[in-house]
Amino acid sequence: MSRRVLAVISFLLAITFAVSPFFGNEFGGYDPNQFPVPQKNPPVQPAGYAFAIWGLIYLWLIVGLGFGAWKRRDDDGWHAMRGPLAVSLAIGTFWLQVANASPIWATVLIWLMLVTALVALFRAPVGDRWFATLPLGLYAGWLSAASCVSLGLLAAGYGWISGEVAGFAGIFLALIIASAVQGQLGRAPTYGIAVVWALVAIVFQNMGSNPTVAAMAGGGAVAMLVPTWRAWRKSR
Repeated sequence: MSRRVLAVISFLLAITFAVSPFFGNEFGGYDPNQFPVPQKNPPVQPAGYAFAIWGLIYLWLIVGLGFGAWKRRDDDGWHAMRGPLAVSLAIGTFWLQVANASPIWATVLIWLMLVTALVALFRAPVGDRWFATLPLGLYAGWLSAASCVSLGLLAAGYGWISGEVAGFAGIFLALIIASAVQGQLGRAPTYGIAVVWALVAIVFQNMGSNPTVAAMAGGGAVAMLVPTWRAWRKSR
C-alpha cells in the first residue's frame, strides 16, 4: 500500500472511529446484566464522567491524522506509525457494537486495540508532536486503563474473583503497563495523563463504598505523575 493511500485511510478510519457511537449505544461501561454475576457499580470501573475523554481523543486523532494526510503524506516517521494505528482504529470502529453483544470478545478486541496503539505510539515521529505523539499518547493511555478495566470486569463478572479483588488487580496491572510504557517511551506525557485521569475516576467511584480500592487508585495516580512529569519535561 502506498504511503499516500495509507495516510488517507488512516484519516478516514479516525473519522469512522469517532462517528461509531452514533450507530450504537453510547458506551459508559458494560451493562451489569451482561455477566453471569451482574456488575453493578464495580470497583474496577471509573466513574461515568471519565468516559468524556473520548470526545477529546476522537477530535484530536481526526485533526492529527488530517494534518498528516495533508502535510506529511510521504514522511517516513508518519508512515511507520500509520499501519498499526490504522489497525487499532479499524477495530475501534466496530468495538461498541461488539461490546454491547459480548464482553468477552470486547475484551479481546480492546487488548488488540491497545497493543497496536502502543506499537504506533513508539513509532510516532518526534516532530509534529501536537498532531502525532500527543493525541496518540492520550488514546493509548486511555486504552491501557480501559483494557485492564475490561479484564477486571470479565474476571468478576464470571465469578473468578470478587469485585474488590478485580479492582485491585485491574489497578495493579494498569500501573505496571503504564509505568513501563511511559518510562520506556520518555515522551508523550498525554499517555500518563490519560492513565491518571482513569485512576482518579476510580477513586471517585470507590470513595464511599471501597476506600481501600480508592486509596490504591489514588496512590497509583500519584505514582504515575512522576514518569508523566519527566516525559513532559523531556518533550518541551
